[in-house]
Amino acid sequence: MSNSLVDILSPTPVREFIQAHLNDDPLALALQAKKYPELPIREIATQIHTRKKAQSKLPEWFANQKIIFPHGVSMEQCSSEETAKYKASLVEGKTVTDLTGGLGIDLYYLSQNFEEANYIERSGELQMLAQHNFKALGVNDITQFHGTAAEYLKLEKEPADCYFIDPARRDDANQKVFQIEDCSPDLNFIIPLLLERKAEVLIKLSPLLDISQGLEVLPNVKEVHVVSVKNDCKELLFRIIPNYEGTVKRIAVNLINEKEECFEFSEEEGETIPSFSKPKEFLYEPNASIMKAGGFNSISNAHGVNKLHRNSHLYTSENLVQNFPGRSFKIVAQTVLSKKKLKPYLPDGKANITIRNYPISVKEIRKKTGIKEGGEIYLFATTLMDGSLVVLVCEKK
Repeated sequence: MSNSLVDILSPTPVREFIQAHLNDDPLALALQAKKYPELPIREIATQIHTRKKAQSKLPEWFANQKIIFPHGVSMEQCSSEETAKYKASLVEGKTVTDLTGGLGIDLYYLSQNFEEANYIERSGELQMLAQHNFKALGVNDITQFHGTAAEYLKLEKEPADCYFIDPARRDDANQKVFQIEDCSPDLNFIIPLLLERKAEVLIKLSPLLDISQGLEVLPNVKEVHVVSVKNDCKELLFRIIPNYEGTVKRIAVNLINEKEECFEFSEEEGETIPSFSKPKEFLYEPNASIMKAGGFNSISNAHGVNKLHRNSHLYTSENLVQNFPGRSFKIVAQTVLSKKKLKPYLPDGKANITIRNYPISVKEIRKKTGIKEGGEIYLFATTLMDGSLVVLVCEKK
């Protein structure tokens, strides 16, 4: 039997078995291999485990029973359906080339805005999987190349309008890395080759990367997109335009159930000093993308809300700001961290606790007060502009 996942898992009896046992415990199933001597049970069990991960991350692909998912890092690092669709909304043209094809999620959606698409992948196993999956999805017009990005660019006859790169974020010891110089392929080598082609470049990088450091390394960046899904920061997108030398726009996007919570600001706007005040009627916490993008000052000026402290990143206003990009709360009371003083506001002894610029952790607060997790009350332990430590008792709007 071939070692290829495509050969092992694509036969009809195997696919039917996977669908019939999709809700089984993969580990328990693997231990029953002797019951099914005619089937590759270990590979089937692993595929079931991986498919379960794909159900929420890649629903369109999960729904297609012919799709085969890779095991391990490739599945972990691939884009979700939401983030892939967001990338596709940013670019269009005649030809798009994905220099780090992987599972092919990003190129599948990117290609829908282009007449031609090229898939480049150095892993033979992944390249075979992508070929199989594109066919299963009814996509037959993606040209494939098995090799490295550098090898492909040496042989390329016609430059693309847009190149997409999602560098591998693992080192030789299979440990996670996120600094640009640690990723593969080497962007310091690849980017100049693409700029010579006068092409747009879209680069996906780790959300752990410091954006300012990325801007120091990458040339001609016009936009940095910070993309979150349901307030969980997933990736940074650096959009490079040949010869662009203007100000960089930072775009903080939070994808929530098919909707985009978006906030844009320039580097100059981000340096504008915000207004400060004590807590008023309402409290606001920006979403994760805004926090990562560094829009602490911009969000204050754009929405007319006051900051509680330079380092607290919580905001307040007298009147409710509609459609604030983040969480909004009604302030019920202002107090201090004291079990006795908090008790009247917590009849069931429960609260959702957040700390912002506060000297002790949520775990320590719970230990000190005995407050359990949950309920309808939200406590924000923070520091005000005069340096005083407070706890704001809030209800979600």
